[in-house]
Amino acid sequence: MPTPVTDEAPRILSLWQGSWAAALATGVLVWGLIIWSVIFHRRSRTKVEVPAQTRYNMPIEALYTIVPFIIIAVLFYFTARDESALLKTSKKPDHVINVVGFQWSWAFNYLENVDGNPATTNINSPELAAIPDKWKKSAPQGADGVYDYGTPATRNPQTGNPGPTLWLPKGETVQFVLTSRDVIHSFWVVPFLMKQDVIPGHTNVFEVTPNKEGTFMGKCAELCGVDHSRMLFNVKVVSPAKYRQHLKDLAAKGQTGYLPAGIKQTDHARNAETKNQ
Repeated sequence: MPTPVTDEAPRILSLWQGSWAAALATGVLVWGLIIWSVIFHRRSRTKVEVPAQTRYNMPIEALYTIVPFIIIAVLFYFTARDESALLKTSKKPDHVINVVGFQWSWAFNYLENVDGNPATTNINSPELAAIPDKWKKSAPQGADGVYDYGTPATRNPQTGNPGPTLWLPKGETVQFVLTSRDVIHSFWVVPFLMKQDVIPGHTNVFEVTPNKEGTFMGKCAELCGVDHSRMLFNVKVVSPAKYRQHLKDLAAKGQTGYLPAGIKQTDHARNAETKNQ
């Protein structure tokens, strides 16, 4: 298993391990019953009469109805419990990053107050129109922002791994706002042990707190077209000081403001049918 590198990842690992243990126990039981039936209910070599026929057995039928229901209920409880905890978001996280998926790479809008001036915000930039206002409010005051992006040919300069590099600060909460410009992608950082869909017209959000420095692999986990396998990226977790310096370096290169986030958020299609009066 990948070594968890966020505060949230051990919860996911524990859920996986518990699910696998339950699946293995169920499998052993089923395999045992099959083997027992094969051995003790095989056809006799000397007797050819038809064995006693059982039309039904209420205790057994009740058992194989109730037991699966209990198993599903237990798995549902732990999954819902952990999912609720993992998808909790802060009103004011330490950092907000808009991750933009597009065919066939990634862009990263850092919604940060890079110049330190609270009056130079451009959080209402038309490039961020795809993001609902409630998520923009999570950004710090004076978020003028910088961006980075990649192509399938982009390489990490330190490791040589393909894809652009997303920088994150160690020990600080990062809120990811996921948007797409075209089709459904999926944002997956392998050692985060979590992935979430990047959907055009729908904004997904989650938070992590990286706790280990290093460069880690990320990829698109949703089949999104012919070059899906090339939608790779890197995540570089560094100290908060190095993270802030990276933002200044992006600004010095002229990568200020934001790249288009994608297709504007749409409302849920509730009661969409037209009613004739």
